[in-house]
Amino acid sequence: MDILSNLKYAEGSIKNRKRIGRGTGSGHGGTATKGNNGQKQRSGHKFRAFFEGGQMPLQRRIPKRGFTNIFKVSYQSINLSKLQKLVDDKIVSDGIINPAVLYKSGLLSKAVMPYKILGDGNLTAKLNIETYAVSKTAKEKIEASGGTIKEINIK
Repeated sequence: MDILSNLKYAEGSIKNRKRIGRGTGSGHGGTATKGNNGQKQRSGHKFRAFFEGGQMPLQRRIPKRGFTNIFKVSYQSINLSKLQKLVDDKIVSDGIINPAVLYKSGLLSKAVMPYKILGDGNLTAKLNIETYAVSKTAKEKIEASGGTIKEINIK
């Protein structure tokens, strides 16, 4: 029976570290396994990750296309079916939907990121919704059920 204090590694599973540059008798002396001459043999050699030996790098050879619009607004999306589920599960009882309620219920992954209400699903509850944006079909369904929409300005 093995006792924890008597356990040993299996035979041959632990090897000695390769000690390079410790004389010719070690088998790893001389050039210390770095080969003969060149930039990589010298002490302190470093390369940038994309360095191609002085050749024009691929990143600079390929033409650039497009641009990044710094004014683009990314929305988190919430469907009407999810809002109806909040009412059915009695998470929202007073009929007021705002960012704090949606974040607390787990429908928003980030509290500060704007969200948009989309029209997928049916809405029977009368809701007063505060949102950053709303789709055309969602707006029609919310107003048809007697609800109101208040738009929040994006800062």
